[in-house]
Amino acid sequence: MAKTSSHRVLKALVALTLLAAVAFGGWAWQRYSGFADTPIGLAGSERIISVERGDGFQDILDKLRAAGIDEGHDLEWKVLAQEMQVVARLQVGDYTVRHGITPRELLAKLESGKVIQHRFTIVEGWNLRELRAALASDDVLVKQLPGLDDRALMAALDRPDQHPEGRFLPETYHYTRGMTDLDLLRRAALAMDKAVADAWEARAEGIPIESPEQLLTLASIIEKETGKASERPEIAGVFARRLKLGMRLQTDPTVIYGMGSAYDGNIRRSDLTTDTPYNTYTRGGLPPTPIAMPGRDALMAAANPAPGKTLYFVSRGDGSHVFSATLAEHNRAVACHQLRRCR
Repeated sequence: MAKTSSHRVLKALVALTLLAAVAFGGWAWQRYSGFADTPIGLAGSERIISVERGDGFQDILDKLRAAGIDEGHDLEWKVLAQEMQVVARLQVGDYTVRHGITPRELLAKLESGKVIQHRFTIVEGWNLRELRAALASDDVLVKQLPGLDDRALMAALDRPDQHPEGRFLPETYHYTRGMTDLDLLRRAALAMDKAVADAWEARAEGIPIESPEQLLTLASIIEKETGKASERPEIAGVFARRLKLGMRLQTDPTVIYGMGSAYDGNIRRSDLTTDTPYNTYTRGGLPPTPIAMPGRDALMAAANPAPGKTLYFVSRGDGSHVFSATLAEHNRAVACHQLRRCR
């Protein structure tokens, strides 16, 4: 009799346990289902979640919590990720998370690779020093340049025989988190190769330029002399005629480049007479390397200089220039626009 009673009690306990387990399981499933497809509430502006190389799922969860996403238990997030089979497929990059996205949609987004596109602009006329400084100040690019001198930089880009100045095409490059500064420079160098090749292919007959290398060097000088974009072909024409006649280019930007860190913002008469490989007042022909990063328009101007007879130009002080065919005309233009002695 006692055994029968104990057996009944045991059966009742088992039944109650099973019932409780079923009830708990139903409640847990309902909670989980509600969690997975319930919009996340985010006050204020959208958040940026950065998935970095080497992040595990717990690292990403920690970043979600730090961004103010409190919904769901960590276990629920992990179960959802396992259900969606995304744990090993989350993509490196920066993602926007807006108010109203569901956990399921968020994990699908992290798997999709629809990341934020960052931008880096190489400005026309920058020299390598300015480009390095801009890359160093970029907060997203992975840094590999620090510690690399110019020779090591070009070796890392598989261009050991090239001088780095002028080798990177000025334009805006889009990239995603995880990209290195060397990766970006590699793209910019390939873009410059293509731009130089296109300009060389489209060059006019009879220009005094013997190679794509010389074209790049002349384009860099045109870029630095240009304050008004429409004047590039005319400036190129002046330089082309000077080269044909054997006249020295006598262009200040090359002198400044040759001065390096000694340049303090002013160029003096003594600087014009101090010989360096880049001083086009003391040396004939083109300097040994480019002096800046020329854009596509400067390259095309170097390849197709404007015809005419002008051999001189002087700045008006507003970015534009006065062009002259004779030294007498040029001296009058200098007196007017530089010395303020207009007649």
